[in-house]
Amino acid sequence: MKNIAVVSIVSIIFASACTTNKTSEKIMNITPPKADKIAKNLEIHGDSREDNYYWLNQREDEEVIDYLERENDYYDKMTAHTKKFKEDLFEEMKGRIKEDDESVPYKLNGYYYITRYEKGKDYPIYTRKKGTLEAPEEIIFNVNEMAEGHSYYNLNGFSVSENNKLISFGVDTISRRKYTIYIKNLETGEILPENIPLTTGSATWANDNKTLFYTRKDEQTLRSNQIFRHTLGTDPKDDALIFTEEDETFGTYVYKTKSKKYLVIGCYSTLTSEFQVLDASTPNEPFTLFQPRVRGLEYSISHYGDSFYILTNKDEAINFKLMKTSEKNTTQEHWVDMIPHRKDVLLEDIDIFKDYLVVSERTNGLNMINVKRWDQKEDYYLPFDNETYTVGTGGNAEFDTDILRYGYNSLTTPSSTIDFNMKTKEKEVKKETKVLGGKFNKENYESKRVWATATDGTKIPISMVYRKGMEQNGKNPFLLYAYGSYGSTVDPYFSSVRLSLLDRGFIFAIAHVRGGEYLGRQWYEDGKLLKKKNTFTDFIDASKFLIAENYTSKDHLYASGGSAGGLLMGAIVNMAPEIYNGVIASVPFVDVVTTMLDDSIPLTTGEYDEWGNPNEPEYYEYMKSYSPYDNVAPLAYPNMLVTTGLHDSQVQYWEPAKWVAKLRELKKGTSVLLLQTNMEAGHGGASGRFEALKEVAMDYAFLLDLEGITE
Repeated sequence: MKNIAVVSIVSIIFASACTTNKTSEKIMNITPPKADKIAKNLEIHGDSREDNYYWLNQREDEEVIDYLERENDYYDKMTAHTKKFKEDLFEEMKGRIKEDDESVPYKLNGYYYITRYEKGKDYPIYTRKKGTLEAPEEIIFNVNEMAEGHSYYNLNGFSVSENNKLISFGVDTISRRKYTIYIKNLETGEILPENIPLTTGSATWANDNKTLFYTRKDEQTLRSNQIFRHTLGTDPKDDALIFTEEDETFGTYVYKTKSKKYLVIGCYSTLTSEFQVLDASTPNEPFTLFQPRVRGLEYSISHYGDSFYILTNKDEAINFKLMKTSEKNTTQEHWVDMIPHRKDVLLEDIDIFKDYLVVSERTNGLNMINVKRWDQKEDYYLPFDNETYTVGTGGNAEFDTDILRYGYNSLTTPSSTIDFNMKTKEKEVKKETKVLGGKFNKENYESKRVWATATDGTKIPISMVYRKGMEQNGKNPFLLYAYGSYGSTVDPYFSSVRLSLLDRGFIFAIAHVRGGEYLGRQWYEDGKLLKKKNTFTDFIDASKFLIAENYTSKDHLYASGGSAGGLLMGAIVNMAPEIYNGVIASVPFVDVVTTMLDDSIPLTTGEYDEWGNPNEPEYYEYMKSYSPYDNVAPLAYPNMLVTTGLHDSQVQYWEPAKWVAKLRELKKGTSVLLLQTNMEAGHGGASGRFEALKEVAMDYAFLLDLEGITE
């Protein structure tokens, strides 16, 4: 593979699918790299697939790196005319963000914790103050200093001991999500020598302030499969193995209840959960099984007083219900209903306080917060008055308080952190994110929710935002985004970065397709396994609706999605390439069949309940029928920008690389196809507060260039 061939093309005319000829004038005689074809036969169930680009999965192969770098060089040349525009977009987006910013303090165990940023710095500074906000600041971590010398640096998983003297934390410098846990003495500033590699980064302290529980990953698959116990001052090599999750479709984790009474080991798969508990004051004792796993039984537990509260789908409660049981009798036959199942309400989460139970729900796609007194004297909902907002509780670490903290934002309103007094019903906006630059006024924008009709008659909600004065004349550039997997719901959210599109005439929208839980748990069930194609057809039907209603046209419609949303992008360009002018597929999961047949790849076995197990003929055939890589055909594909990271542990870089290689081989027409690989990052892209904006600027420049918008 030493000689990677190139296609001899007299001219690639970028602007053939654009609205102007400005771009074509700047791009002449640029030839894309073409990957060598080395046939590999993949056979199962009597079916044979030929994969000519399988060789690209050799991460350490010099020829693979050479090919990726050639693609990056091609991207650079094809977009050279937008380089200044990308820089301007980056500065514009950065200019809206308050650089010397800080979070709203939250209180935990006698300390106020604050995250702040300094002007010109990419990483946060984590601090705390004892007892009062007027107390001297203690710097816990200055990540700017810690990240020096690293092209990628991610710090996470903070856990403070009960005596407030020690903190454990995880560090990843590769972007492979393999964290090393460190322990810092908060009194002396010393980083202790007992480093623990190959973990999730998260850990939890027992109440004795010297025992730490953490989760280790499998070296090859990166599955979180073991819980260890570490004793301060000992060699991590001698740590006690407490639990091993033997089922390859499950992962495991450990945490402590808000009541601080129990340590909890959780085991999870897509469809099933299981917990073990241990008194946090007796860390050397064995854990006790809470409720043995039963396939299809999902539950989570919270502790209060002498009882556990269980959020569960028991008894076919598809939208979940809340149950209660005694500490002494935790198996499911002892569970009793507290909030019954409701067909039209998805029960998402609970927060427990000394005097209140707070329930997070979703009704008709909209977030709701229900506050209940334990003594049943009050039961009410917080009022929210539009259809394109997002609200969620967070930062409620304190137990004995009347204050509920929640976050609110909408497609037109920046994020706010709000403290709500559950007793007096008074609220205080602690912070509303400032949009700098002097140009933003939320009154200049409108948002709304519309409903498309899918082929099968299902109504698909779409949340959109645009500048006031938008005319439904079919000429608006329109970016439609979706995810649609794992029951993960993309709520309507504000983005100051997105203003760079809106202020240039774009409409932005989120299609709440099946596969998420926007309209309840059944919405998820109808977009997974053997119903997965509903996710793709929902998006296409939403796109056709937007065109039919004259919000845009096929010459101005763009689509975007990442990871499993990148799979969505890969599917729609095979199924309906003619209705999009451009598509951005970020870290896309596009080689579905091959990946799901390889159980050595990180996360594969845990995905069977989401996509199906292709070792079974029925799921194999269904996957193969929609897998983007397997269904590339001689079609006139839209203009496409595909991005990936060399160290991605969730969607391996070779999936988008193989996909682009095959698209280059088979696609018709002169549409642009670009692959950009971040050679130093993984699934989440660049680290650092502002480095990530450069990747957004790259995406936006691609879209705006296709519209002939150059400034």
